[in-house]
This record gives sequence, C-alpha cells and structure tokens, in this order.
Amino acid sequence: MKKFYWFIFNFLIIAVACYLAVQYFIMDGTHAGFVQMKLMFLSKLSTFWYIVLFIHAATSVVALVIGPFTISRRFREKNISRHRILGRIYMVGILFGGPSGLYLSFYATGGLVGKTGFGLLSIFWMISAYNAFNGVKNMQIQEHQNWMIRNYSLTFAAVTLRIWLPLFVWLFGLKNFELSYAVISWLAWVPNLIMAELVIKQNLRKSHYQKNNHIDIVKEPT
Repeated sequence: MKKFYWFIFNFLIIAVACYLAVQYFIMDGTHAGFVQMKLMFLSKLSTFWYIVLFIHAATSVVALVIGPFTISRRFREKNISRHRILGRIYMVGILFGGPSGLYLSFYATGGLVGKTGFGLLSIFWMISAYNAFNGVKNMQIQEHQNWMIRNYSLTFAAVTLRIWLPLFVWLFGLKNFELSYAVISWLAWVPNLIMAELVIKQNLRKSHYQKNNHIDIVKEPT
C-alpha cells in the first residue's frame, strides 16, 4: 500500500477509535449519538443492552487499533514476537466483539434488512477470525494472512459505517434515517470484503511473479 493511502487508512482508524473512546468511555456513553438515534425508534433500551454495547465498543476498538499491526508485512517481518502477541489480543477482541455485535444486530435500526446486514457482518467477522486462527495453528501461513486481510476488512466496517452515515443523513435527511441505515448495514462491510479479495488476488499475483522470476534467475546458466 502506498504511503499516502496507508496514512489515510491509519488516520481514519485513529480518528474513529478516539471518537468511540470519547463517546463511550470519557463522556456519558448513554448519551452517545448512536444511542440517541436508537432511542428515536425504540422507547427504551434495557440495562443488558447497554452492557453488551459497551463490551462491543471496547473490544471492537481494541481490534480496530491493533489490526493494522497484524496485517502489516513490514511490522510482521521485523517484530514477529510482537506480531504474535498483538494477534492474540486482536483475537480476544473479536472473541467478545463478535458475539456482542451479533446480539446488538437483533436490535438494529432498519428493520429486517438492517438486522440481517449487521448480523451477517458479525457472523462473517467471527468465521474469518476462526479461519485465520486455524490457518496459523496448522502452519498454513498464506491462508492465515489471507483470512486476516478478510477479517480486518470487516473490522474496518467500524470506520466505513461512520463515513456512510453522515453522507446518507446529508443526502436523504433524518426523516429517511431508518431506510438509510438499512442500506448502510450492508455498505459498511460488503465493499470492504470485495476490496480485501482484490488485495489478496494482487498479493498472490505478485507472489507468483516473484517466485517465477526467482526460478528463472536460478536456472540461468553462468
């Protein structure tokens, strides 16, 4: 990834992580924008719902911030032991963030479409994390790396959600918020996953090219 895009990528991650930390853990989280919008459609939210929300916010922020270190090839090659430690912390984040996100999806704004969109996001987030963990456990490093790219594209939905949300509110207004949120429940992660597949294919092509080029050099007569 070019330095400019990597900078933008990390800037958005830090901005959203700081926003969530301030909203939920420095200020009164019960008055966060997400909660207030939720109360526009539900008269009351249970104490358990708030507990799960805070668990989801905390563990998702951890995964969001740590994720770039787990998928960075440069960091991995220079800091393999730290990469493994951060990878374990990342997985713990998803271990709590995934089920809590799935629970929250049943209360998602946007009707059945919104609930299904966020529900599938949580399910695929957990499945891809399991596949990534299983890959490294079985020493299938390439598979592990590919699944981590897919997984972090879903983690990054925390960022893309907050890009689409103000854009849709600006374009369609609060009166159409429920419909907008139903669409965003899919836009937040499906394009990310498509982009992840394109990155994986590009990496595979580059790897095959380098491998074939190395073979040609070795075979070249001296």
